[in-house]
Amino acid sequence: MRIVRADLEMQRQPFARPFAFKGAAFHEKWNLIVRLTDEDGTEAVGVGGTAVLWSDPDVFSNQTEVGGNLLMAALLEFALQQAVDREFPDPPAMLTELLPHVHDYGRTVTRNRGLRLTFSLIALVALDNAAWMLHAKRNGIATFDNLIPVAYRPFLADRQSHLGLAPAAGYGMPVDELRAILDTGVYILKIKIGQPGAEADMVRKDIEWLDHIHRVGSQYSTPMTDSGKILYYLDANARYAKKETMARLLDHALKTGIHEHIVLIEEPFRNPDEFDVGDLPARFAADESVQTVEEVGTRTSQGYGAVAIKPAGKTLSLAFRMVRAAAEAGVPCFVADNGCIPLLVEWNKNVAARLPAFPGIRGGLIESNGPENYGNWADLIAAYPIPDAPWLTPGSGAFVLDDDYYRESGGIFLDPVPYSGMFRTKT
Repeated sequence: MRIVRADLEMQRQPFARPFAFKGAAFHEKWNLIVRLTDEDGTEAVGVGGTAVLWSDPDVFSNQTEVGGNLLMAALLEFALQQAVDREFPDPPAMLTELLPHVHDYGRTVTRNRGLRLTFSLIALVALDNAAWMLHAKRNGIATFDNLIPVAYRPFLADRQSHLGLAPAAGYGMPVDELRAILDTGVYILKIKIGQPGAEADMVRKDIEWLDHIHRVGSQYSTPMTDSGKILYYLDANARYAKKETMARLLDHALKTGIHEHIVLIEEPFRNPDEFDVGDLPARFAADESVQTVEEVGTRTSQGYGAVAIKPAGKTLSLAFRMVRAAAEAGVPCFVADNGCIPLLVEWNKNVAARLPAFPGIRGGLIESNGPENYGNWADLIAAYPIPDAPWLTPGSGAFVLDDDYYRESGGIFLDPVPYSGMFRTKT
């Protein structure tokens, strides 16, 4: 495909409350919208969202919140200019060719030679999604199953009927709000740990936070987990500097019965290359420390037992590669988002729905927290091309996926209104 024109728009979407993790917080998502046009006049639109704090905390701390988002948008603008008047055989080839140049540019504009690759990857999500939609239109592809490249189809061959939804419990979530979430049938809680402060204060507060949640969570049961217990998915967001500190938290979990509820611990360490986790009593999952396919192998050799896949955070092109690498390493995958809007939840869900069931759960696993983060979530759902689709709204703690869902691919092949309507008429 040869791209002859690229257009960019942006929408600021405020959160209902600050989204707190990694010892900080941000207040809004910038949705970046790309329109690509090929030499035949075929157009396709893709959407991505900023996540500066998640992708590179140093960039977040060294800029204003708006400034960090502007820098991420600048990388996308640079990528679009690099893509125009170039020909690419497919979207993964485009990502492979553009990413090194975009990342070098990112190092320059952020004045950070150690810029994390995830910062550049998430900047490219809108372009990658638009490229996949352009590829689909050019090749008459109308379902996600047919969009998956042949080399990756054996690893995305399942059809889950239930995707366990893991809403995020941020620091200090009120008890009544936590109880209201569990009353809906949620059976997996994503619990943010790694609270602000020095390491000793952080782990003390994390232990108190787990105790606080467990006093509520232990009162619930579910038929959707092998143990019948509500499960806890702990997300440390690389806040722990020492292995012994994590061991202290797990020792407390073992003594109190919390350990029986922990299904995984995601991205515990600030410097993950320094630690093997195989001797710690938990399943550890790699997330932002896995920026390349090669790093999947690195983490699994260190005892990590799962990989978080982020189509809306690291591009669909890289997600396909990481799913295959994890499967070949013998570790399960799940999908997590970064405060995604409904359209991007569906991109994530199409991958999550086709992964094997996650250990301990009767079905797949997806972390999604739109209703908790956006005060206007109902309006965002109402603006979706098929707002009444039953798979858009979870029931009893899961997204329930039927044959219609798989036929429609969650609606991602439909015109992504209102985002596609943001572009001016071409002149």
